Amino acid sequence: MGTPVRKPAAGKKAGAKVSPGRKAPAAKDAPELLVGRNPVVEALRANIPATALYVAQGIELDDRIKEAVRGASDRGIALLEVSRAELDRMTGGVLHQGIGLQVPPFAYEPFDDLLAAVAEHDAPLLVALDGVTDPRNLGAVVRSAAAFGAHGVFFPERRAAGMTATAWRTSAGAAARLPIAHVTNLTRALKRCQEEGFLAVGLDADGEASIYQLEAAVGPIVVVVGSEGRGLSRLVGATCDLRVGIPMQSSVESLNASVAAAVALAEIARRRAGG
Repeated sequence: MGTPVRKPAAGKKAGAKVSPGRKAPAAKDAPELLVGRNPVVEALRANIPATALYVAQGIELDDRIKEAVRGASDRGIALLEVSRAELDRMTGGVLHQGIGLQVPPFAYEPFDDLLAAVAEHDAPLLVALDGVTDPRNLGAVVRSAAAFGAHGVFFPERRAAGMTATAWRTSAGAAARLPIAHVTNLTRALKRCQEEGFLAVGLDADGEASIYQLEAAVGPIVVVVGSEGRGLSRLVGATCDLRVGIPMQSSVESLNASVAAAVALAEIARRRAGG
């Protein structure tokens, strides 16, 4: 491969042994393996924090494997050669294509620190997620939030996706540039935002106003994105100061959570730019 790949030290297991086809239960703060040649290369290109690159012995050294090894080496990430059987055990039988990138637990910003930091902006913009469970949707929302000028994202610790390796990759590195906080109770967090002068605006297909009529977009605002399928929960919806929808053709179903967030954030950015 052109770069030396070392084997795990004797006596140390590269991963927990589990039955093929089953994933080992992950501890809350345990590292995670992102697997597959394209996902690993994309993650390294996005400079996602990583601690080790696992490469199976005897795999075909195509351009993606070579790029992954070169990228990990350039960043000082440990390169470990393991047997295909060991990588099978580490991933619980998930298709890995002979490569896995170990990603450390995500470092969340304390919510109080997030609020204190955004208060320095004239018109702070936050995004809150109400029970979004797909890490790809979470990553896409984080990417849109960064692209359209949001100053932070927060969501509940429980019954919601966290910043997993998949979410990291989908965010295309935006998660490294945008403060992201966990909260114990989303309703209380929104009320705290309101106390700090934010207008809480929930995205709701049946909202009483259109996102294109949101004149308050130029002030302090927190955009609340509902979960896939059910949308905003009852308490969160009732806590919002305003619920807005995105006008669409009647023949089209409601938008995916991350797409709706992108549309809303783009409109807010347009208004703030004086468009």
